[in-house]
Amino acid sequence: MINIGLLVIRLVIGLLFVGHGAQKLFGWFGGYGLKGTGGWFESIGMKPGVTMALFAGLAELIGGLLFALGLLTPLAGIIIAGTMVMSIVKVHAPNGLWATANGYEYNLTLLAVAIGVALIGPGQYALDAILF
Repeated sequence: MINIGLLVIRLVIGLLFVGHGAQKLFGWFGGYGLKGTGGWFESIGMKPGVTMALFAGLAELIGGLLFALGLLTPLAGIIIAGTMVMSIVKVHAPNGLWATANGYEYNLTLLAVAIGVALIGPGQYALDAILF
């Protein structure tokens, strides 16, 4: 059952990150694409905005895909954790902990999941288990 639980966690978290990356990179799923996201990044002091949006989008897309597949899982966890640290520091920390005030509660939860799975491993139903 542990392996199925890890698979469910990896798929849900990983594919949600893929979606967020696609929002930033391509404007899919109601996102703003590179130009729109880049403009918002500039407004919060992350310059150059489009370049930063590209890096963030690629990190979310690639990190999420690797996480979902259970491929290079420690690296995937680090990539996801890094994006969540940046999100907390640049956007949510000034608002406190709770998500009801746009705080970092949700980002911290994703950070903990990514690090937890990276440390314990992706389980049997993962490419890491097959390849390594």
